[in-house]
Amino acid sequence: MSLPKVAVIGYPNVGKSSLVNRLTGGREAVVHERAGITRDRKELPCDWNGRRFTLIDTGGMDSLDLDPISGSIREQAVVALDEAAVAIFVVDARAGMRPGDAELADLLRRRHSLPVILVANKVDRVEDIPLAADFHRFGLGDPMAVSAAQGLGSGDLLDRIVAALPPRAEDEDEDDDETIRLAIIGRPNVGKSTLVNRILGADRVIVSDVAGTTRDAIDLPLEVDGRQLVLIDTAGLRRQAKVDDSVEYYTALRTQRAVERADVALVLCDARDGVTAQDLRIAELAMQENCATLLALNKWDLSPMNEDDLDHERAKVGRKLRQRPKILTISALGGRNVQRVLADAILLGDRRRQRVPTPELNRFLAEAVDARQPPAKQGHRLKLLYLAQTETRPPYFVLQVNNKGKLTRDYAYYLENRLRARFGFDGVPVILDVRERKQRRGER
Repeated sequence: MSLPKVAVIGYPNVGKSSLVNRLTGGREAVVHERAGITRDRKELPCDWNGRRFTLIDTGGMDSLDLDPISGSIREQAVVALDEAAVAIFVVDARAGMRPGDAELADLLRRRHSLPVILVANKVDRVEDIPLAADFHRFGLGDPMAVSAAQGLGSGDLLDRIVAALPPRAEDEDEDDDETIRLAIIGRPNVGKSTLVNRILGADRVIVSDVAGTTRDAIDLPLEVDGRQLVLIDTAGLRRQAKVDDSVEYYTALRTQRAVERADVALVLCDARDGVTAQDLRIAELAMQENCATLLALNKWDLSPMNEDDLDHERAKVGRKLRQRPKILTISALGGRNVQRVLADAILLGDRRRQRVPTPELNRFLAEAVDARQPPAKQGHRLKLLYLAQTETRPPYFVLQVNNKGKLTRDYAYYLENRLRARFGFDGVPVILDVRERKQRRGER
């Protein structure tokens, strides 16, 4: 599915992320008073009056900042303009014109074929509306007075965007329900953004040796062998004791929300450290949100680990994590096993949607009982009567028994593990809902 893109650019801290959040009806981008919080360009879906498009939230383009990360931000924003069908140029009405605004206006004027909507943001009061008129001199048309914080003018702005979009493409309305959303999560500086750039074959995400360069969860569409994926590159998750900065806190919150809307979570670990306790906690977070989960030991080429060490790590993960996720060894920088990561993620996404026919489930149940008899209490044995799958994403199974009180945790785990092994659910959340059949007279 191909949707037109709308790039939102401007000087740092003019309210671009707040505006994007207002237009999309969510709070996806990190919003903070500190300038330069949005570092990567982030793509978010938007729908207005039946017309769908993608908003690209870019980092602030400060031409006076010599920081190398700021240079990367400028490059990202320019690339966003290259991909855009419409540009929204955001300025701060309260702050007035700044040197960087004029430079950006000149950049936009040189793109003769690109429709530009000039937005004077932070017009939070009616009496501030005249402040927008100062930006007429940019030669980019009438500036729109908008308050992202209050919502003033947001509907009119959406009308302007839709009017400026190119004619609707034939594939815009195609159903994208089969799209697999893959969240790449992990501790700071384990190589998440490097992996995303390797997968996409382009520097879509800013990469730096500074831990925590990625602050937003960034949605990046991708097609692999005819399958549609969305990569969600997330900020690194630190241990709670180290999250003492408000930006760090909100970034961790965005990461959790990204996992909530993902089908599959790739937990990226540093092979030099092995699978750490924090890596396991991050994987558990994904599992709690019913994500299918895959672990990858990145920087394998720099690790002293051998195959025996890898077997030890796999055994440890199998003991600690109930879903028993697979572990791959990769090198995001060198490309080792990167395509296998995508293939396994697609497989996990498909398994998470898998539906097992009821007759097959009940044959499985009979075999499980033959292999290991259910527990008995006070001379009366648990009876497993019926097994059926009622939902997918994640797979949800209803097991009917004669007496729930006789089902031990150990036997429930036995059934779950056997179910995983039989139907390929390793790494996939499986919900087993045990229900008691109404007892007939004389039954115990």
